[in-house]
Amino acid sequence: MKTIVFLTGCFVHHSCWDDWKAYFEQEGYQCIVPPWPHKSEQPATLRARQPDPAIGSIRLADLKNYFSDIISRLPEKPILIGHSFGGLLVQLMLQRDIAAAGVAIHSVPPAGVLTLSPAFFRSTWGPLGFFTPVSKTFLMSFPQWQFSFTNGLPLKEQQATYDQLVIPESKRVSRDALGKEGKVDFRKPHVPLLFVAGEKDQIMPASLNHTNFKKYGKSEGVLEYKLFSGKTHSVLGQSGWQENAAYIHGWLKENV
Repeated sequence: MKTIVFLTGCFVHHSCWDDWKAYFEQEGYQCIVPPWPHKSEQPATLRARQPDPAIGSIRLADLKNYFSDIISRLPEKPILIGHSFGGLLVQLMLQRDIAAAGVAIHSVPPAGVLTLSPAFFRSTWGPLGFFTPVSKTFLMSFPQWQFSFTNGLPLKEQQATYDQLVIPESKRVSRDALGKEGKVDFRKPHVPLLFVAGEKDQIMPASLNHTNFKKYGKSEGVLEYKLFSGKTHSVLGQSGWQENAAYIHGWLKENV
């Protein structure tokens, strides 16, 4: 039985993977969804702690070692599937040669991979928190959630997903991704790697995902890019998420 480790992104609780975990378990995979450090409690509890010094202390270097330790304890190299910042973690974990394959869904790009999209800068300015105390955690407001994650979706769905998922986030970890800890050697040979992008994503535009994908053009290894129409950054729970999961399942069967 192959194992999948789901890697969660910033701003949201790891329960965002609940439906995906059930889907892939039904397809015969063992699935693991490790929470980030200091984020294991329920979203409402974590929001009530805002600002949260423990979450605010999270650094990317520590996060990479934390997930590497979890992954390395498994009996065989797992498949890694990550969303948003979890997608960047997939790319960084693949650099350590501890996975059998990687899927980066609407991935935060490695350091040095940029876009000029105004929506990207509007969406990421708050989380990076420049000119604000770096130790104070960032909690995405509902209007920010509407713009960056659930743009164009029904108001009821936007509110429900905000209440169910949104949690405080470390500004340090977001800023660390811009420096040496967020760098990827794009020429290094890699295991099969799939990039999934969404047409309607505003915080991580499809064009940025494609630039990220193209950076691997001179490397050795199976590499694929897939764009889904109508998908926002909230793709994991957006209506029709099964289409994305089914495509990924088919790609894994073919390449792993």
